[in-house]
Amino acid sequence: MRRRVRILSAEEQRLWAEVARRTVPLPGREIPEAPPTPQPPAESGSAQPKAIRDDRVARVQAPPALPPLAPLERRTRLKLRRGTERPDAVLDLHGMRQDQAHAVLIGFLRRAQGEGRSLVLVVTGKGGASAGEGPFEERGVLRRVVPHWLRLADLRSLVLGFEEASPHHGGSGALYVRLRRRHAGSRA
Repeated sequence: MRRRVRILSAEEQRLWAEVARRTVPLPGREIPEAPPTPQPPAESGSAQPKAIRDDRVARVQAPPALPPLAPLERRTRLKLRRGTERPDAVLDLHGMRQDQAHAVLIGFLRRAQGEGRSLVLVVTGKGGASAGEGPFEERGVLRRVVPHWLRLADLRSLVLGFEEASPHHGGSGALYVRLRRRHAGSRA
């Protein structure tokens, strides 16, 4: 029985090439080269093969790359740790639910950027036990999700980078957030 060979579309070939490019081979092995793609036979009465005509369909462009996050500069970190520099503004998210905290965080960061602030402190809390929590209640939710939110695309235009605060500013229960400068002509 003969095995039927399926011809990959141009988009499938592009995706496979991208996957193969990012693959790291096992020690002692090499990534095999992609086999040449056979061209489909030309249709009668047509000067172009069908595959070429199908390629003319508008392709969806990939979204622009997100700006990378950068850690705080060493000098700034030292000044914050020594207390010679302070954050421009502070947001305390203690006691808020996730949905409320997310909305407040976005509004705070937009306002701070609009006011020209460059470094803010976001206090999430360390997630200690509170009186109303049972044994199966989750603790420290904001401490875990706020860094995730700061990495998301909707905040990347505001956030240049972030890292855990010094102990006197809250330590693992707070984050220093470096804000991007507002571009001329953009609105807050």
